[in-house]
Amino acid sequence: MSDTRHEEFRSYVTERRAVLLRAATQLTSDRAEAEDLLQAALAKTYLAWHRIEDRAAVDGYVRRAMVNTQISWWRRRKLDVYPTDQLPDRPVDDHTSSSELRDELFRALRRLPERQRLTVMLRYYEDMSEREIAEILGVSVGTVKSTVSRAMAKLRELY
Repeated sequence: MSDTRHEEFRSYVTERRAVLLRAATQLTSDRAEAEDLLQAALAKTYLAWHRIEDRAAVDGYVRRAMVNTQISWWRRRKLDVYPTDQLPDRPVDDHTSSSELRDELFRALRRLPERQRLTVMLRYYEDMSEREIAEILGVSVGTVKSTVSRAMAKLRELY
């Protein structure tokens, strides 16, 4: 790979790592596995970097590589737990509170007007800067700031 393409890939990873790691965490529900999954997907992307002409589509390529890799890992995983008639002696972790919190967050976001919901999701879920959001939405940075501020105030008011 040429030095230019190598630097392009390096800057892409530096810029988008946090967002892609969140997507990997959604797929695996475990931080360590998510890091492994992202690294595997980025390795595949690095090998295909010269074939990806549309740089705007790289996120989609990496996310697809993560999904395919995760599915492959699921298929290869051995069955570690075997059915039995006896109950285990140790308690099983209860993850319902985190699931309920996530559900509550999405319900709260759905109660926001569409523009506020979009700016909050771009700002905090996609980890975009206010300038990037302003460019995407075709508004000023000040509008983005005030919209996010109003959305957060409304969320605090609701919950």
